Amino acid sequence: MSFENQVVVITGAAGGIGIAAARKFAAQGAKLVLVDLFPEALARAAEGLPGDPLLIAADVSQEGEVRGYVDQAVARYGRIDVFLNNAGINGDFGPLVDQTIENFHKVLDVNVVGAFLGLKHVMKVMIAQKAGAIVNTASNGGLLGAPGMSPYIASKHALMGLNKTAALEAAAFGVRVNAVAPSGVDTAMIRSIETNAAPGHEAEARARFEASVPMARYATADEIADLMLFLASDKASFITGAYYRIDGGQGTASA
Repeated sequence: MSFENQVVVITGAAGGIGIAAARKFAAQGAKLVLVDLFPEALARAAEGLPGDPLLIAADVSQEGEVRGYVDQAVARYGRIDVFLNNAGINGDFGPLVDQTIENFHKVLDVNVVGAFLGLKHVMKVMIAQKAGAIVNTASNGGLLGAPGMSPYIASKHALMGLNKTAALEAAAFGVRVNAVAPSGVDTAMIRSIETNAAPGHEAEARARFEASVPMARYATADEIADLMLFLASDKASFITGAYYRIDGGQGTASA
């Protein structure tokens, strides 16, 4: 799965999955454009990566900033071959009846509006060049429910709808759009979820979450990144509009 000289744009690039994906694409010769809200974390994530990646601090929920990172990528490299639409947050836990509208908006602004804006502006580039592959970072939360996480669950269900619609609109132009749907991944985000779920009892929360997975563990960020590489590669040339569970059998067990 060579990505020699292909231009790969990754949002949420300072998070665990973004970092793992950047390293794997770089190892296959890709030219990287790494986007994240936090410039210091982005710089740390880029340490040791070959090829002088383009680092862009941007808020994915703001259209002007999304247009900006797309324009900068095209100005530097002339095209975008792969887009990992990966930025996301989990928000605050709590029963639906206690959720604040502020938290609901915050989660949907990043996870839905941010994903929509990324699709809108990157697809314009890919449709014009009549080639490209997009991988959206969804979640098994886009297929299942989860008490206490109503904003996140709603956002990932919405992303599944965007994934299908974008794939249908882009297919005639040689652009493929797919999604990965992980369960818990062993990154900083799951640490936050453990703390939200059981403040002061994170170890117990982790044990409970892992026990809900038939394979009895979290995924690693590298495992998610490997699936992203496959979906972005020519080996997945007839796959579009799909979502792939990568959840250790959790979705099957919950069905």
